[in-house]
Amino acid sequence: MQTNLTWKKGIFSNLYKIYSNGVQIGNLKDKSFSSTCIGALDNKEYLFQTKGFCTPKTQIIDTAENKTVGEITYNSWMTKATITINDTTIQWKFDNLWGTKWSIFNSEGIMIKYSSSLTGGQIDSNTDDALFVLSGLFVANYYWQMTIVIVVAVIVPMSTTVSR
Repeated sequence: MQTNLTWKKGIFSNLYKIYSNGVQIGNLKDKSFSSTCIGALDNKEYLFQTKGFCTPKTQIIDTAENKTVGEITYNSWMTKATITINDTTIQWKFDNLWGTKWSIFNSEGIMIKYSSSLTGGQIDSNTDDALFVLSGLFVANYYWQMTIVIVVAVIVPMSTTVSR
């Protein structure tokens, strides 16, 4: 089943709105630089809760059942991730150097392709699994936030050293 969705996000917003044919059908909302994020799509809601710093992992919890249904593990270079949901494992990766295209796939091929601009993007999927769609968007958001943290951690100490 081919599904085409779009998403929109304000430049400084922490809310991704997911649309199908111009109608909002879901969202992904994080608390800036927090360890939790809530995603909703197709009348299902999930909590993404990240723990750990050097080797972080994200638990995915179905909020209706208060049950862990999956886990996301990340690679050190912030370019790939492994998503396991209900005994199904899929891979996440950036498809270009700029981080504006990424995909999730399994051994059968690409399941979902994502593209982005500054305030929105496209999701093209050959699966209707809401959790796969949300997880792919979540991982990209997580990596973007970690990139900002790293940049700030490098620039702030350098700027205080230079200004002395």
